[in-house]
Amino acid sequence: MTISAPASQKLTLVQAVTDGLRTMMKEREEIILMGEDIGVNGGVFRATDGLIEEFGERRVIDTPISESGIAGTAIGMAVNGLIPVIEMQFLGFIYPAFEQIMTHATRLRMRTNGYFHVPLVIRAPYGAGIRAPEIHSDSVEALFTHMPGIKVVCPANPYDAKGLLIASIEDPDPVLFLESMRVYRAFREDVPKEKYTVEIGKAKKLSSGDDVTVIAWGAMVPVAVQAAEQVKEKGISCDVLDLRTLYPLDRDVIAESVQKTGRAVIVHEAHATSGLGAEIIALINDTSFLYLKSPVERVTGFDVPVPLYSLEQHYLPTVNRVVKAIEKTLHF
Repeated sequence: MTISAPASQKLTLVQAVTDGLRTMMKEREEIILMGEDIGVNGGVFRATDGLIEEFGERRVIDTPISESGIAGTAIGMAVNGLIPVIEMQFLGFIYPAFEQIMTHATRLRMRTNGYFHVPLVIRAPYGAGIRAPEIHSDSVEALFTHMPGIKVVCPANPYDAKGLLIASIEDPDPVLFLESMRVYRAFREDVPKEKYTVEIGKAKKLSSGDDVTVIAWGAMVPVAVQAAEQVKEKGISCDVLDLRTLYPLDRDVIAESVQKTGRAVIVHEAHATSGLGAEIIALINDTSFLYLKSPVERVTGFDVPVPLYSLEQHYLPTVNRVVKAIEKTLHF
């Protein structure tokens, strides 16, 4: 008897997002999509392409240009039995909705002693590297990891994108789902056609080594992997961790890796000051300080607004910068 392997498909990250939405909308009639131009136009990046034709305009709703209104309406829907998945066209556009998220979405469960939950997913393309205008390329995930009551996830590949999105939709509490625009169509990989989940709160080790732990997420994961491959030619082996979930962090995997290598490099494109990298350093100090052989290095964006596209490549962390940081920790 021959047992066939589960069917899969070669998808980009943005196609995996579409597939995850379609999978869950077929299963749960309570799921409602809302956002600017997500219906007829299929969204700026076509993440919802074809869904209005499949599920109708009562479930795929084009909204006015009002991020605060989108978030506030979705919160009302969520506490009344629906499961809204809303799209912010860009993470940099989320600021008008910040008050609704901070004051209401993240607090209603506590405020009502658990009587109400807010099963809300906020999808947000983010990050530089696609030559977008001002405000379109912000990477401000740290604002939300400082906000108890909301989970923050950030897939770096198509497989994780579908699995994490399904897990986010099934979560009873708010989830900010970050989608790197730089990775949207960068590559394809096998994604199962059936429903599956990737557990929120679990990092993934992409390579194993004994010398340095390199920690990254989103668009910086390929940069970290390439840097680790380059230093391997010099006899330096790295643990490369893709965090996947930014809040809550996977403390165990980070601590286990750093305690093995004794060195760490954190890579993120957000600004350095008060970026998530600082919290990860604090976590390493709490769990692994006596194992450290050198100070933890950060390779980040700079403390300036993300520059216009003629300069954005100078702003973003590069493989060369990560390689130098790895060597610096090793030769301390």
